[in-house]
Amino acid sequence: MMNYKKYKPVPIEEFKERTWPDRKILRAPQWCSVDLRDGNQALVEPMNVEEKMEFFDLLLKLGFKEIEIGFPAASQIEFDFLRKLVEEDRIPDDVRVQVLTQCREHLIDRTFEAIEGIPNVVFHIYNSTSTLQREAVFHMSREEIKRIAVEGTEMVKKRLSRYKGNLVLEYSPESFMGTELEYALDVCTAVQDAWDYASGDKIIMNLPNTVEQTTPNVYADQIEWMSRSFKDRDKVVLSIHPHNDRGCGVAATELALLAGADRVEGTLLGNGERTGNVDILTVAYNMFSQGVNPKLNLENINDIIEVYERCCKMRVDPRHPYAGKLVFTAFSGSHQDAIKKGIRYMEDRDDGYWEVPYLPIDPTDLGRKYEPIVRINSQSGKGGVAFVMEQSYGYSLPKEMQREFADVIQKLSEERGEIAPSVIMDNFRAQYLELTWPYEFLKAKISEGEDNDMTEAVVTFKYQGIEHTTEAVGNGPVDAVRNAVVSQIEGLVVTVNNYWEHALSEGSHAKAAAYIEMRDDKTSRVTFGVGVSGNITRATIRAMFSALNRLAGPIE
Repeated sequence: MMNYKKYKPVPIEEFKERTWPDRKILRAPQWCSVDLRDGNQALVEPMNVEEKMEFFDLLLKLGFKEIEIGFPAASQIEFDFLRKLVEEDRIPDDVRVQVLTQCREHLIDRTFEAIEGIPNVVFHIYNSTSTLQREAVFHMSREEIKRIAVEGTEMVKKRLSRYKGNLVLEYSPESFMGTELEYALDVCTAVQDAWDYASGDKIIMNLPNTVEQTTPNVYADQIEWMSRSFKDRDKVVLSIHPHNDRGCGVAATELALLAGADRVEGTLLGNGERTGNVDILTVAYNMFSQGVNPKLNLENINDIIEVYERCCKMRVDPRHPYAGKLVFTAFSGSHQDAIKKGIRYMEDRDDGYWEVPYLPIDPTDLGRKYEPIVRINSQSGKGGVAFVMEQSYGYSLPKEMQREFADVIQKLSEERGEIAPSVIMDNFRAQYLELTWPYEFLKAKISEGEDNDMTEAVVTFKYQGIEHTTEAVGNGPVDAVRNAVVSQIEGLVVTVNNYWEHALSEGSHAKAAAYIEMRDDKTSRVTFGVGVSGNITRATIRAMFSALNRLAGPIE
């Protein structure tokens, strides 16, 4: 048995004055990508300079205005990458490059060397403040830890006059979630006082959920408490840096935004150490799905995935929110049927809003297509097959016919596994459209009889290879053609129960599809036939012959 008693719950401070549960996310935060640092350092094979360049260009294309490029004082590759960005003038004037360093003098000096010539920089310093790290790692008191933060701030301030660009200071009490709130505020306030807004800009106070330890609501309480308690709150950009150790990174981010966070640091697709950083794409698409502009250019997720997978040498999970190959699929028959009906209902409603069961977002908004939405396997039902036929090929199968064709596809999927839409269409042709034995329709002439309530039909067809030309009358084209065929074939007794028709395409060359439900009165067997033609009457006649062939014997 698992020894759960070896673990103790994380202490939680009460905060009954919270207001975040009653708020809504109404606008996008400041986004900062840390892919080139947090995401890169977590790779089995870190990116080289060329790959970093490509990823940096992707982030610019997506609209990020703050991009952390790494730890230039700790790695020659990151230093060279930053200098290459400068020397090749690759950093737009409206983009801030963020650099990270510990509060050590030689590292700070090296970092200032790296950022020379960059017009806009976020200079990010940090030190760990958590109870556990103070005791187990550093063996330092609260005052000693705070002093590290203050001295780091003073070092940056002292060198500020030598830097020609615009510099914003960012400070992180690393492992904030494991730090006593009063102490975290004490350290942050000491940093504010030491900096004294020396650059004239706001200071970024970044409160990282470095190792996720408990539920997202606790993090939200901490963020709201800090937001209310900060000195000079109007001069503070409250930033968050959530990780995903408990699988709650996105939830923690969204609740922290409700609690007052102004800025989010994260990565594309959640790459990062251990279980990763918060996935900025998921948070942004979540906002988008609620009618909030995410302020990022995310119209083609396939392009993002292609660059990500090539540069990071990692694969996106097929069930990853929004990005996975299977997230806009439905194998369940009831889901497929609901999607089909939901899209039709939405189109009929025509109010401009996307509301479809099981599809919270329109795949085309992400650069995805409708064709792969519904995948057919042995678990799929008639609704899924009908959806593929309508969305991919324009055939709106009558409800009464859907089960008949779905049974054919289900049998096939039990043998092969998943069935592609093209295979479904091939079987539809074989089962309904291309049947010529034993009946083969050749031509027909339809006209009104002397009695306007009757229709005359002259039909030419083959039965078992022998050609027949015959004529008959009926109460309409369908009845007249049926009577003509029955008159020539001994023992044939069939009834047309129902028929349907619709246009397959628009324009002058539009084709019509017709469906006939036919009953063999001798055996009581009922089946359907389908016909297609540029002439609706001819399509209906072809549907009748399709049904006659299906009644003549099983189609394998």
